[in-house]
Amino acid sequence: MFTGIITDVGEISVLEQRGDLRARIKTAYDTAGIDMGASIASDGVCLTVIALGDTWYDVEISAETVSKTNLGAWKEGCKVNLERALKVGDELGGHIVSGHVDGVAELTAMADEGDSTRFTFKAPESLAKFIAPKGSVALNGTSLTVNEVSGCEFGVNIIPHTKQVTTWGNAQVGDKINLEIDTLARYVARLAEMKS
Repeated sequence: MFTGIITDVGEISVLEQRGDLRARIKTAYDTAGIDMGASIASDGVCLTVIALGDTWYDVEISAETVSKTNLGAWKEGCKVNLERALKVGDELGGHIVSGHVDGVAELTAMADEGDSTRFTFKAPESLAKFIAPKGSVALNGTSLTVNEVSGCEFGVNIIPHTKQVTTWGNAQVGDKINLEIDTLARYVARLAEMKS
């Protein structure tokens, strides 16, 4: 489990297509404190550490994960949002995030509003019903509050601090973004379905 509070911006230093896609991610994390088999959310996708170095760790990404996320667009040198798994006693600053991406949204517009930037996204139609104003979403692993929803489009505001400590400062219209809907919304929708 994760919180959607990004704690490092890593860099893809090596990509290899073997049976699965293998990625080496440079990090500022103290890798001596990372166990083999640990889960680290990378752009919101829960990935398992399979090798470690002083300033990097490796992960394997299955074809299934590549097909359901934006990780297939990773290139050497690209930056990724990172979050280590939640530990008992950690502060829950965002919302409960599983690292299981539900689909890929598209960044359709950006507009400055004061010091913040309003980002507008188009969600896949099958996921739009789970996104509600003042609800939470995880976008590329970042816990964000939804401002408004109109059909499949929804908006969030991103403050300057978030743009500085994540990859959101480099976002561009047209970007494909990993979207994880709020777990609570998923269960509420399922309960409503069962009552029908």
